[in-house]
Amino acid sequence: MVRINSAAILGSAVVGLTSAAGAGTKAEYASGAAQWEEEAAAGLMDSAKYPELGYTPCVDGFAAAVPGDFNNTFRCRNIDLYHFLSHEQLGSWGGRGSSSWGWTSADGREFVAIGQYDGTAFAEISKEGKLVYLGRLPQYDSIGSNWREIRIVGDIAVIGSEAIKHGVQFFDMKKILDLDPANPKNFTQAELTGHWDELPVGRTHNIVVNHELNYAIASGSVGGNATIRVRDNLPCRGGLIFLDISDPTNVTSPGCAAGDGYVHDAECLVYRGPDTRYYGRDICYGYNEDTLTIYDVTDKTGNVTNIISISDYPGAEYVHQGVVNNETWQEYLFLDDEFDERDAKVGPMTQGLPTTHIIDIRDLEKPVYTGHYAGKTRSIDHNQYIVGGYLYQSNYGNGLNVIDVSSVTKDPTGASVCEAGFFDIYPEDDEEVGGGKVQFAGSWSSYANFKSGFILVHTIERGSFVVKMTSKACPQAPVCHADNCLRALRASSIPDRLEESVAFCGNFTQRRNTDEARLPEYATSACVENKDSGPVERVSSACACIPTPVVPELPRTTTRPPVPTVLPPKA
Repeated sequence: MVRINSAAILGSAVVGLTSAAGAGTKAEYASGAAQWEEEAAAGLMDSAKYPELGYTPCVDGFAAAVPGDFNNTFRCRNIDLYHFLSHEQLGSWGGRGSSSWGWTSADGREFVAIGQYDGTAFAEISKEGKLVYLGRLPQYDSIGSNWREIRIVGDIAVIGSEAIKHGVQFFDMKKILDLDPANPKNFTQAELTGHWDELPVGRTHNIVVNHELNYAIASGSVGGNATIRVRDNLPCRGGLIFLDISDPTNVTSPGCAAGDGYVHDAECLVYRGPDTRYYGRDICYGYNEDTLTIYDVTDKTGNVTNIISISDYPGAEYVHQGVVNNETWQEYLFLDDEFDERDAKVGPMTQGLPTTHIIDIRDLEKPVYTGHYAGKTRSIDHNQYIVGGYLYQSNYGNGLNVIDVSSVTKDPTGASVCEAGFFDIYPEDDEEVGGGKVQFAGSWSSYANFKSGFILVHTIERGSFVVKMTSKACPQAPVCHADNCLRALRASSIPDRLEESVAFCGNFTQRRNTDEARLPEYATSACVENKDSGPVERVSSACACIPTPVVPELPRTTTRPPVPTVLPPKA
């Protein structure tokens, strides 16, 4: 463990900061905001254009919420759509969804807090799976932000934003219990339970909470687009700022952990796992842009940073967010990287496939990279949370991906991990090569911890979806069946036929979510329906006989030294 006293580097300079809604230390991160402006110019951010959608089952790989409308027909597997409301229908003039979280009242009702550019919307999920809009809490000042993060501890919603001077809002969720949906309420700042305004410039990129120990953390408080020089001259350098919320009407901060600089996101838990040196300690797993940094934060006073280890992995570009496999016995950690699909030079990320990295944390002082799981269609991975051995991932244009990771404790390579279901909320990129596009568009967050099984999927452009799984069974691999259908796909006498079929089958056999209209014409004619099977099934069988593109592997190495290098305190 390395102990760093960061008191000396808690300066007060506020120089070089840019706009009120920034994130990312790389130029690529700024491209997210630029892309959203392009989407706005194209009308994709006009949430009024997206109609309310009702219950729609997933049939043969599609949920046709508006039959015949491509942009309201969603690819899916094992997940039905129950309801959709646009940002406008959720009371927002600004739209642009971000974080979301769920809350269950003492009597079992299920509610969601939904982040938007201009504040936080509140809605109830009815027993029928409908979103019932109840009201909203506006942003703290007049400045909106594309980044709004929400967590709920007990009955208190903790809300942060990248907007300068926003601070951290504390709102009692019980205030929405008796609201009349016929008259949605606009809360005022005077109705907040509390407000903490001592952030360096009033902004925070993320909010982290420890539910068991009842505290919160503001991380990334200096703005992700600030330079390293600016960060190092701001209080806490964008690290972990601890918030004592035992009295949410009078929030205080006992200190911060600035030793490894900017923390994009973190998960903080009482450690229960095989490393007996730290059992029962308060541990934070920090996702710090270029590293996984593990902290012992049991002592939060005095601005002292206790770092247990710092590590990375092959192809690391922007260490974004992650989650342990089991809060009650922490052995492995699943991590996503927001830039590797764009910038990595090794591994499946080079094909634009969202890649979940697997880290063995049984020795907290020496984390080991053990493997990965690559998604099936191109996109960027964003946020993921685990419920009962399943990862619920919001992967931008891919929407919601549900990954069965229960096998990792026996096979940490990731080879046995499988996709239990998905619901693609962004049809706009479905026709792209690889079934999607590597861009910051689509789903930002999801919440799957409701007893009812309903899942909220929150999106940047459209609004919020409520979906529910019908099964968690992973698909069986298709069985090779050689007949006229296979010969049509291979057709060596026709130039480029085999290459075209290899590219087609690479996606088709992995997702098997197409319909007859999307099959190549030659396959449809050769794979005619008979009494036993139809064209889709026969094409799937023929595709299983054709080699599909090989996904490149990642080496099981790390380049970080076991002992972290940390900037010394400034004089």
